[in-house]
Parts: sequence; structure tokens; C-alpha cells
Amino acid sequence: MGTFIGGSAYAMSKEIMQGYILISPTLLKKYASAELLALQLELEKLQREIRAELPSLEDIEALKKKNRRIQRIQSALITIKNVMQSR
Repeated sequence: MGTFIGGSAYAMSKEIMQGYILISPTLLKKYASAELLALQLELEKLQREIRAELPSLEDIEALKKKNRRIQRIQSALITIKNVMQSR
């Protein structure tokens, strides 16, 4: 049973979204299934919040930033789901 990087599932999911933490199957080995589920739920919440943001279509940098955040979260969710399926 591991503790979340940053202290909580929410804090870890924010750091994943920002790009400070990269998720890999070896990083997720120390977490129990319940912890992975909590992290997955927090990532899904963040993903919904980011998708709800509507930057101006003329602000290319804001659109790129939003898309990078969504991509990081989606990648982490896929990795978590694969690790949970392999258990």
C-alpha cells in the first residue's frame, strides 16, 4: 500500500495534469486497487473540468495548453486501466 505523491489522489492527479508526474506501470505497482480506483476517479473529474473550460478560439496557446492537459490525463487513465486489468 503506497501513499500518493503529493499527499492525496486529488493532489497527485493535479500534478499528473500539470506534467510533473509521469505515470508508468512500475510507478503504479505499489498502489492497491482501491487507491488506483481513487486516482482514476480524481483524474476523470479533472478531465471533465478541463473539457468544460472554453478558451477563446483565437488564443492558440490556451487551446494547446488545454489539449496537453487532456492528453496527459487520458494517457494516465489508459495506463491505470491497463494495470488494473492485468491484476
